[in-house]
Amino acid sequence: MPSRAAGGPRPAAWPGDWLVPDWPAPSNVRALCTTRAGGTSRAPWAALNLAAHVGDDAAAVDTNRGLLRCHLPAAPVWLSQVHGTRVIDPAQHTPTAPPPEADAARTRAPGVPCAVLTADCLPVLLCDHGGGASPGSTLATEVAAIHAGWRGLADGVIEATAATMQTRPQDWLAWIGPCIGPAAFECGDDVVAAFCDEHPQARSAFRPHPASPGKWLGDLPAIARMRLVTLGVPPASIHGGELCTVAEPSRFYSFRRDGVTGRMASVVWLEA
Repeated sequence: MPSRAAGGPRPAAWPGDWLVPDWPAPSNVRALCTTRAGGTSRAPWAALNLAAHVGDDAAAVDTNRGLLRCHLPAAPVWLSQVHGTRVIDPAQHTPTAPPPEADAARTRAPGVPCAVLTADCLPVLLCDHGGGASPGSTLATEVAAIHAGWRGLADGVIEATAATMQTRPQDWLAWIGPCIGPAAFECGDDVVAAFCDEHPQARSAFRPHPASPGKWLGDLPAIARMRLVTLGVPPASIHGGELCTVAEPSRFYSFRRDGVTGRMASVVWLEA
């Protein structure tokens, strides 16, 4: 299990089950991924549901978001995620305004969290290695958080986010958080075609379902890695992607498994 925070130890007050990306990020990058642990929501959203659109009690969601806020430099700008490719800079929005419709957040502003909510979709966090702030600097200059469901991944949400960044892909680190794994993502020919018609190399990420003729099992983390490598991110700089939300019901939310369920947050920011 990931057990270290970029640039420093896990704060003692964090729920013990929350994740810290195990990536060699610069010392001014902070990141976390929540789990079900630590909140006040009741079943079927128990316990730390952070989404306001899934039928949970609004007061419980507000309380849960307050618990997360205690570990962040500022309140996140929550996105209205639509499985699209729009990218926003949360520094240009206010947390109290209506959520902007977008599926990724990217910023160069210190102290501004980039956050996405997931329950099977891939959360992908990005930062640069550093060196762009000034000659000899080892500090990162930008971070991003991406919500990559299969539709957004196929349509290019990672590429759309990359197009907004000012650093070079060869200087990036990426972390793929808990998501539906290759043993659980059952799909049909339409999904395979959505990925493979324009990117034939993605065919290697699909295998026939052994128990459902005509169906496939897809490896979405593998496809995300392919997309990142195609952009120029070194394979050794891509981390995570091994944790399956469907396989661990006590730890992770999963829409594919449960239908009515909560959402986890993956958050990254630059220290002020």
